[in-house]
Amino acid sequence: MTQRQCEIAAESYAAWLLAQSGYDVLVQYGANQPQYDLVAVRGDRFLPVSVKGSQDGGWMLAVRYKEKGVSYHEAANRWLATQREDVVFVFVQFINVALCAAPRAYIARPQEIAAHLKTQASGRGYGSLQEDYRRDHPGSQYGHKVPADWAFSADRIDAI
Repeated sequence: MTQRQCEIAAESYAAWLLAQSGYDVLVQYGANQPQYDLVAVRGDRFLPVSVKGSQDGGWMLAVRYKEKGVSYHEAANRWLATQREDVVFVFVQFINVALCAAPRAYIARPQEIAAHLKTQASGRGYGSLQEDYRRDHPGSQYGHKVPADWAFSADRIDAI
């Protein structure tokens, strides 16, 4: 898939998951709307949803805020400061997913994401969220993994 096709597939899959979880799903008109892509509504509950698709095992989030002299922790804080407080993120992963098979999906709030980014690389932090990555280098050994409790489920979306 091209990057654009990945984005479209991820948004469509997220809309399907939300609908299956009992939410009405509204799609914004126009390409690349800022802050969120979908709105999930059930009763009085209104959730702006930002969808991130990936085909390589990770999602670049705070990377653009990491500059010379800026720690990964500060980059994560800068990323967090640009997010709406009421938004939820749905991460959809297509790496190693066969045609007609369901991709993996995760859901989290920006505060949870920023806190998790700061735990990466043995606490030094990292700018991208990695689904499942292990580095085994003599001078640097660590593992990055999306928290298991972020897995998309009806219970998770209702609790978030």
